[in-house]
Amino acid sequence: MQLIGMLDSPYVRRVTVSFGLLGLPFEHRPVSVFRHFDEFRRINPVVKAPSLVCDDGTVLMDSSLILEYAESFPARRRSLVPADAAGLLHDLYIVGLALAACEKSVQLVYERQLRPAEKLHMPWVERISGQLLAACTGLDAAYAAHPVQVASETLTRGDVASAVAWHFIQAMVPETVPAGDFPALQNLSARAERLPAFRAAPHGEGTVQPAE
Repeated sequence: MQLIGMLDSPYVRRVTVSFGLLGLPFEHRPVSVFRHFDEFRRINPVVKAPSLVCDDGTVLMDSSLILEYAESFPARRRSLVPADAAGLLHDLYIVGLALAACEKSVQLVYERQLRPAEKLHMPWVERISGQLLAACTGLDAAYAAHPVQVASETLTRGDVASAVAWHFIQAMVPETVPAGDFPALQNLSARAERLPAFRAAPHGEGTVQPAE
C-alpha cells in the first residue's frame, strides 16, 4: 500500500500514526496537493489527501474511510475501535469533535495563508474560530472527565485524532486556541507525541520513518 500526502496535514498524520499503532506496513509518499498538484492528480484525479493506493490499485480517500478499511486487515496488531457499545459510542463522539477541530483549524490556515488579506472576511474567520474553540472545549472536558491511558496498546481512533488535531492546532494556529486553557487535551497530546508511532510520523514535510 502507498499512502499519499504530507505529514503537515492532520488527516494524513492521523492515518500514518494509526497504521503504526496497527502494525500495518505501507509506503509513504509525501506528495503535496499544492506544490505537486499534477503529480497528485495522476494518482488521484480528485487530489485529496490522504489517498491510499491499495495493493489491487484501488485508490481510497478520506482518513476515516481509510481507517475503516485498515480495521479489516487480519494482520493488524490490534483494533483501534472499542469492542463494547458504550465505548464505541464515546469514541465516535470524540472522533467527531476531533475531526471538527481538524476541519476548522485547516480552514483558518487556508484563510490566513492562502486568501489575500484584502479578501479576508472577518465574520467568517470569527465563526470558524468559535467552532474550533467549541470543539476543543468539548474534547478537553471529555478527557478531564475520563482520563485515558496513553499507551500504544490502548489508544483508540478518537484518542489518535484528538492528539493529532491538538498538535496541528498548536503548530499552526496557537493564537486562536491558547494551550493553557485546555490542560487535559494538552496533556493527552504531549504524552501521545512521545509514543513510537507518533515520533515516526512527525508533523511537517518529511517522510514516515520506521517505528522504533
